[in-house]
Amino acid sequence: MILDIFENAGHYLGLHHGFRKAFEFLKRPDLASLEPGRHEIDGERVIARVAKGPGRKKQEGKLERHEKFIDIQYVLSGTDEMGWKPGSACKSPAGPYDPKEDIQFFTDEPDAWVQVHAGAFIVFFPDDA
Repeated sequence: MILDIFENAGHYLGLHHGFRKAFEFLKRPDLASLEPGRHEIDGERVIARVAKGPGRKKQEGKLERHEKFIDIQYVLSGTDEMGWKPGSACKSPAGPYDPKEDIQFFTDEPDAWVQVHAGAFIVFFPDDA
């Protein structure tokens, strides 16, 4: 997991070939006005899911894990509190793995809670939940 401010995104470009396109997308001047939903950036290799509104409350949230994709979450306004736990430590699935969406949810308690403020991003790798 990585937590940093967007101004430092360039430090991470070498970690994955898709990071450059993902971070370029997040620089769009019209980012706040994009419609919620799925947006292809580089075909199926790099996609964005735009969500608006307040994040889930701690008691409503579930850990999520991806097997293939790296999840970069960027907060445009406000503060979002996100839970983290090593994926290998998740023992309570909330349902089966969905290979089409590359996602599985867990009801385990996070090992840590992280506040992600406006202008910051967090990266969850496949080993993270």
